[in-house]
Amino acid sequence: MARACTFGIEEEYLLVRLGSGQIPATPSPAVIGRCREVLGQYFAQEMFRSQIELASPVFTCVHEAREFFRHRRQRLSVALAEEGMGLYGAGSHPNAAWLRQKAAAPAHYQQLFDDYRHVARRSLLNGLHVHVGVPPDCDRMQLINRLLGWLPLLLVLSTSSPFWAGQRTGYMSYRRVICGEWPHMGLPEPLPDWTAYERYRAFLQRTGALAVDGDFWWAIRPSRRFPTVELRICDGCPQLEDALCIATLFRHLVEHSVTYRHDPLPCCRELRWIAQENYWRATRYGRHTRFIGTREQQPVTAEAWLGQLQEHVPVDSEDAERACQHARHLLRNGTHADHQLQCLSQAMANGLGKAQALQAVVTAGACN
Repeated sequence: MARACTFGIEEEYLLVRLGSGQIPATPSPAVIGRCREVLGQYFAQEMFRSQIELASPVFTCVHEAREFFRHRRQRLSVALAEEGMGLYGAGSHPNAAWLRQKAAAPAHYQQLFDDYRHVARRSLLNGLHVHVGVPPDCDRMQLINRLLGWLPLLLVLSTSSPFWAGQRTGYMSYRRVICGEWPHMGLPEPLPDWTAYERYRAFLQRTGALAVDGDFWWAIRPSRRFPTVELRICDGCPQLEDALCIATLFRHLVEHSVTYRHDPLPCCRELRWIAQENYWRATRYGRHTRFIGTREQQPVTAEAWLGQLQEHVPVDSEDAERACQHARHLLRNGTHADHQLQCLSQAMANGLGKAQALQAVVTAGACN
């Protein structure tokens, strides 16, 4: 039996006007006040003035997470509706006027916009982040190397950003394309252990590439603030059950990897090659492509890949079984990216113009 690990979830949301679905460059103080009032200590301002984060407490079971997010999502949506606003949770907004958006006031966000200019301005994106606690004797870089191969599958389950600037991008996660414009935001560097991580970090600081208190924004990283590994690859999930599915699967993977962390690991370089290729396929095609599987590295469907995960990491809890069932449902019936594309096609088939059809997509991306 794998050890039970605590976990936490962070969700990013965009504030949108009800009716038009557009993002105000500067929301009113009343709107932000409502967010702070409802979320309390769990509220955080994100990098844009019309973007917020809900950062959870530490959970010991999925039921706690479900109750926490269901209650706060509902209360926040009701409070915002009284101000004529809504909560948008998908990975990218289909037609946001991103050039008009304003950086949030805190100095570290202002510095990001000064340092990265257009790359920062384009990053009007929502992500799902999951922290899982690990024991102090666990080398977190070695643990990350064990988890790396499964990250593209978790991205597939979350894909929710097929649109950008009013256009179909051809990608199921265009958010990850934009993330690739930043330094230190792709897959983690192939560092074999914590000692190598510290040498790499010190090298970047010594050469001026990373501030003393700077962060890596890798798709998975060791948190600097908490004794956790943090999943960052996933698009935002408007549907709460999708987010809980991903968080539970990631926690399950971490628990198994912690338990068997002393077992030999296959060649790190080979694992990274495969993970990098599957990462691109997940970003581009989502659940529709064929991925490089674990059995003799043969191409497999996304659903077969999930089956291989269950073989390698046996399901040992009711929560993990429920997450696997929900993941299979997403892979068979469509992720949120698929539903957005279907929503646009259906709206236009019903005679709506493109602007109205994209507005329907925004409505589909509201948090539930």
